[in-house]
Amino acid sequence: MLMNFFRKLMYGRYGSDQLSFFLLITYVVLILLSGLPHMGFLSWVALVVLLWDLFRMFSRRIDRRRAENARFLHAVGPAVRWVKMRHTIHRDKEHRYFKCPNCGQYLRVPRGKGKITVSCRNCGASFEERS
Repeated sequence: MLMNFFRKLMYGRYGSDQLSFFLLITYVVLILLSGLPHMGFLSWVALVVLLWDLFRMFSRRIDRRRAENARFLHAVGPAVRWVKMRHTIHRDKEHRYFKCPNCGQYLRVPRGKGKITVSCRNCGASFEERS
């Protein structure tokens, strides 16, 4: 019965997405920081963030909310890709990763092969590195 109520409530509304999740995490961080001395004003900022998140979730303007989320993903995309690449490099102990000096593409080569010539698949540039 309760599930049916929520299903009817959210029918035709936008719901949550990556930006909503980010706003929720921001709200929690701001609430935790507002407990520190001389940081009480952060609770008001957190309230504004929470209200914005709820407005987005209950909005019926799906096209605008999707555009907002697309702009958010476009803005944070490079940072997310950088973090994922660092995680991959840290986890992969069998390969070395090099960045092409010409185009910036990351290239993976096996470890322990000595000095090798690395060719970029993206732009065709070649350079020597130690693996």
